[in-house]
Amino acid sequence: MIDDWRLRLAGLIDHTLLKPEATPDDVAELVNQAQRLGTYSVCISPSMLPLVAAGLKVAVVCGFPSGKHTAAMKAAEAREAVANGADEIDMVIDLGLAITESFDSVQSEIRAVRAEVPAPKVLKVIIESAALTDAQIVGCCQAAMAAGADFVKTSTGFHPAGGASEHAVALMRRTVGAELGVKASGGIRTAEQALAMVAAGANRLGMSSGAVALAQDITPTTEQILALDAAKP
Repeated sequence: MIDDWRLRLAGLIDHTLLKPEATPDDVAELVNQAQRLGTYSVCISPSMLPLVAAGLKVAVVCGFPSGKHTAAMKAAEAREAVANGADEIDMVIDLGLAITESFDSVQSEIRAVRAEVPAPKVLKVIIESAALTDAQIVGCCQAAMAAGADFVKTSTGFHPAGGASEHAVALMRRTVGAELGVKASGGIRTAEQALAMVAAGANRLGMSSGAVALAQDITPTTEQILALDAAKP
């Protein structure tokens, strides 16, 4: 049962390249590596579309990385990305709205983007959990549920407060239950970290170091294996 854990873990990964200096050749290598690893998707910047990525979903960020765009601008960015072939949109909320606990406004901007990302396209909502209190995390997750999002996501990986934590992932999972997915992203660089996030409740992982993590020689715990068995990307 433990022998194929790498394959199952790879199937939860959005293999990510969001560096500002990324080139088309870099993205082509990202796709090649993702195909070899068997990851769920690649996650890229919208300027890199359209993209040929056979066998992979293509996720694209929106309002990235600050979230300080108007709802209309985020919606337009999402609409263009979907028109250019994106399967999934990872939008960043306006963090200031979360900190002031203006959750109705958070919900409104998510709804604006959701309107441009019709099912079966997937909408993930990045809340920058490391910069929020537990109550603010819960409020953002509830807003995402009410607005019809498919996933809540911990982090951009660009905020100085940090990235994903097991605590935040577990809190997000308790809040959304089975209704939404939970994506852990930001600072996940090892297999141990990735497996811990899945055990905490994540069913998708944003990783730019997936190849390194999957190559590591570790033995997952029984709890981690059971969590992998239960997770669906």
